[in-house]
Amino acid sequence: MLTLEKFEEASELVKQVTNPTKLVYSDYLSEQTGGKVYLKPENMQHTGAYKLRGAYYKISTLSEEERQKGLITASAGNHAQGVAYAAKKYGCKATIVMPTVTPLIKVNRTKSYGAEVILHGDVYDDACAYAYELAEKEGYTFVHPFDDLDVATGQGTIAMEIVQELPTVDYILVPIGGGGLITGVATLAKMLNPKIKVIGVEPAEAASMTAALKAGEVVALDSANTIADGTAVKAVGVQNLPYVQENVDDILLVEDDELIGAFLDMVENHKMVVENSGLLSVAALKQLECKGKKVVCVLSGGNMDVITMASIVQHGLIQRDRIFSVSVLLPDKPGELVSVASTIADAQGNVIKLEHNQFVSTNRNAAVELRITMEAFGTEHKHKILDALEAKGFRPKLISAKLY
Repeated sequence: MLTLEKFEEASELVKQVTNPTKLVYSDYLSEQTGGKVYLKPENMQHTGAYKLRGAYYKISTLSEEERQKGLITASAGNHAQGVAYAAKKYGCKATIVMPTVTPLIKVNRTKSYGAEVILHGDVYDDACAYAYELAEKEGYTFVHPFDDLDVATGQGTIAMEIVQELPTVDYILVPIGGGGLITGVATLAKMLNPKIKVIGVEPAEAASMTAALKAGEVVALDSANTIADGTAVKAVGVQNLPYVQENVDDILLVEDDELIGAFLDMVENHKMVVENSGLLSVAALKQLECKGKKVVCVLSGGNMDVITMASIVQHGLIQRDRIFSVSVLLPDKPGELVSVASTIADAQGNVIKLEHNQFVSTNRNAAVELRITMEAFGTEHKHKILDALEAKGFRPKLISAKLY
């Protein structure tokens, strides 16, 4: 059972290893929603995510004999680092099985805490099955990333901190993967104040908790294909489901494209790097009536590798029409390129890439193709540039934008 006594014990214990992640008021998100929006920046933890809380509390409940057997777990990255860090604090060995697609930054950081990392399978569920095999074979103590009530108790300490800092909070938005975080947060939040509404948020393509609630039991999805890799879980925890059924007020689904925009907003307006899973709570704000409400978005983690980050930024700029490409056909004669460039410059567009193809037609006097990738301030400015090119007779054709 999850009890207030255990939550209080865990809240004191995790202070030994966590950073105090004070709420950050968001002027930008508050203005967008009409409410008072606060961020709970768990991306600022030592290990870059909230998972350290559950791992540390769980390991504290183990006997010395269980610890000395060595710990093993499976994780898409954040729980891996939490267990590795906590195991190091307790002086015991940790073996972590991670999916082969886990971002390099998560793999390297897990190793940096002294854990042995084994890459296996395409998704978390594959890695978990293999970790169980190894636990049985080697006699390791398995520390489940979410289907464990001690782990959920540790994660729930987030709710204790939120309510202590903002006692009048109306909504707490929580990302859902396997369900350990929302189980702990929702259960404790309702114990402290039953009026608080706890809203879970899942990726639309990995909505395993939504499926479980609909079926009335845990079900396994055929796939969990989402850029929110930390929540790409095919089946939620069996122990978590009853607590979610009782304490969670609603679950919202977010498309991957919405996470791209949320990443851009977080970087530009808050100067924070938050991984896609951690942005679920922010992206879901658009679906919630927030006017006059105090809302806390839990940013569950910030472990994103630089290559993924670069890709997300590029797609975000294209998605918001701040980068776009056009194709125009020109006679192959001097001065035409200058004329196009001048038209774009007069409309305050900024050319960042040019491709000149003389072989688009066998009749070079009739046409050569010019592909132009440029920056704009947004959709309105993009159309202004297109109108300017059209007015000069260039007949621009929008094409897929690529920066490489």
